[in-house]
Amino acid sequence: MTSIENALDAARLEELLRRNGVEPAGELDINLISGGKSNLTYTVTDGVNRWVARRPPTGGLTPSAHDMGREWAVTSALQSTSVPVATTVAFDEDGSIIGAPCTVVEFVDGRVVRTEEDLAAYSDVEVAANIDGLVRTLADLHAVDYKAVGLGEFGRPAGFAARQVKLWARQWGHVKTRDLPDVERLVEKLSERVPQEARESVVHGDFRIDNTIVDANDPGRIAAVVDWEMSTLGDPITDVALMCVYRTGAFDRVLGFSAAWTSDRYPSVDEIAQKYAIATGSDLGDWDFYLGLANLKLGVIAEGITYRALSGASSGDGAENAAEATAVFIAEGLRLVG
Repeated sequence: MTSIENALDAARLEELLRRNGVEPAGELDINLISGGKSNLTYTVTDGVNRWVARRPPTGGLTPSAHDMGREWAVTSALQSTSVPVATTVAFDEDGSIIGAPCTVVEFVDGRVVRTEEDLAAYSDVEVAANIDGLVRTLADLHAVDYKAVGLGEFGRPAGFAARQVKLWARQWGHVKTRDLPDVERLVEKLSERVPQEARESVVHGDFRIDNTIVDANDPGRIAAVVDWEMSTLGDPITDVALMCVYRTGAFDRVLGFSAAWTSDRYPSVDEIAQKYAIATGSDLGDWDFYLGLANLKLGVIAEGITYRALSGASSGDGAENAAEATAVFIAEGLRLVG
């Protein structure tokens, strides 16, 4: 067994469950389903019940990049809302039981639609139902009264978009592999037209089809939204714009495979935005600004993947070539706000 397969001890996990009022029906069987540079994710069963346990990587990365507490706080708060999330079971906040922070939630049955091949299982009618379900779910998230569910201190929503522009400008300085003056031009243009007023809500920060679990029998129903590591309080339109810009074909170069979400079987960006506006009964404000910001973010993310690969911190899935997409995103951002 590799270290990541062995990084969740059955006896310790059993202790964590018991301390949270769960008595396993039998010996725990633990299987790694996701590893690498992300949080390690395991399926767990006692022969009767099924859970999903997550903990940070075993080493080499800063804990702040894998904040289990953030994920636990938001999913716990959303339990009483219409937003579909897995039922929370147990949390080892300081790692005193597991040896690292660890969350346990109930297993959610359904499909993870990640690749173009996964999407091929759906008919065009099912794809149409799926996008409607995704948009409705995002609208439901943004409608949550975050103070009422205990998330009033979860972030600083005021000035969120302006801070995002500065954040991604700084990040570019850390990860750039070459000079690209258009990045500075895009940052300058975005800084000049930051919306002065914006709604405030919980934002997921990484919303697209493969960060959800789709009901196995109904593609129009999202069984659970997952991967809440980037969630905070902020401007909901940043979520909508990022979801839309993820549709860009260049995102395949960032991922290293043909993604379901970039498929032209899904509606255009304008159609998705219109669906959201109708679902929420609100306009999108300076939509070109939000799309420009999302393009900046994805351009920097693409560059960062290549930067880490060239530094020897990651490899595989074409990571060394991800930055080929950077100029595409930056150029599109400038077209929108220039």
